[in-house]
Amino acid sequence: MDTPTPNRPLSAFAAFVATATLGLVCMGGLVTSKGVGMAVPDWPTSFGYNMFALPISTWRTGGIFDEHTHRIWASTVGLLVVMLVRWVGGFAARKPLALVGTAELLAGLGLLLGAGAGWKGEGHFLIGIGGVVLAAAAIPWRNAPASPTSVRMAWLAFWVVQVQGSLGGLRVVLDQWTVAGTTGGILFGMTHGCLGQLFLALVVALAVHLSPWWRPADWRRLAFPGPGLPAFAASLVFGQLLLGLLMRHQHAGLAIPDLPLAYGQLWPATDPESLARYASRREGIESITAFQIQIHMLHRVNAVLALGAVISLFARSRSLPVGHPLRTLPLLWALLTTTQFVLGVLTVLFDKPADVATVHVAIGSLSLSVGLLTVWITGAGRSAAGYRRTEGTVIPQMTSAARVG
Repeated sequence: MDTPTPNRPLSAFAAFVATATLGLVCMGGLVTSKGVGMAVPDWPTSFGYNMFALPISTWRTGGIFDEHTHRIWASTVGLLVVMLVRWVGGFAARKPLALVGTAELLAGLGLLLGAGAGWKGEGHFLIGIGGVVLAAAAIPWRNAPASPTSVRMAWLAFWVVQVQGSLGGLRVVLDQWTVAGTTGGILFGMTHGCLGQLFLALVVALAVHLSPWWRPADWRRLAFPGPGLPAFAASLVFGQLLLGLLMRHQHAGLAIPDLPLAYGQLWPATDPESLARYASRREGIESITAFQIQIHMLHRVNAVLALGAVISLFARSRSLPVGHPLRTLPLLWALLTTTQFVLGVLTVLFDKPADVATVHVAIGSLSLSVGLLTVWITGAGRSAAGYRRTEGTVIPQMTSAARVG
């Protein structure tokens, strides 16, 4: 596991990109919570205008303001990631950037000239991003690359952000093709949301890896014999993310209005008579399906399991020295997961207000990022120090490289 040479300006810029990405996730959650994802019906243009030239007077309607701001913000994050790849990859990144940019320009032109009308938006998108990538390749700054791990992570972020941008735009096209409400359209939307959360975790990990705080060779004593408990807790948090995305796309967030019981039961009945009775008791809701009830209940159960796993990890980490990352991160993770749990309760009790639901999404994204970072650091520390088992106890064994260091 390589340790990059500290570069404070680059570290600060990577942290800025991660912060901007968190803002983008929040904006996406707000758009979904308000149900205004199709307030701007065309892509990559906005009401026929170039996205960046849409008259401000047209932004006044709330839905248009939220959706168009989301688009502008997403484009800005894409630009920042291209800049980050150029900086992290150093002067050597110019050639691959030039090749990628040229390929994207040609692919975009090919879609414009030969594809059907539904794919012309993707052609404009590729031409736009290809031009940005070529501009980054043209920067003549002869800087050295960061560590190999940082370079690989930056390039992965580069590809993920472009795929994510395409998915967001094609989601609009899917609506125009009238398949957005089908199973395929729902899975498409969930993929877009899930990839956005994983992209945030990736850029957070990259920012941490580039920071002076990243010192795996110094993390010699770990409380865990392996990344099993952190990985288990992270898998539950990720499962909660998937269930939450499915709930949002199935409009199941308001399927059950009471806590801790559900319509007065531990697990509500889902026969047709019961479903009709539930709907009749809810103002503004015409029908409730069995699937909405079931996915809502699974979301609740998994929330308890995820919170329990993270708190268990936090309890086990208390034996580590103050300042050790595997003492600090579980504390932060436990605080985020507890806050997320409370926000989920408030979302139900207050009938899913958009602001609470958006903060719920944002905290969940941070919880997943911290969880995956904890898993990575657990493995990085073990790799740096080396370990052997003696009577069930994990004892650090310094490698020769660590002794020299």
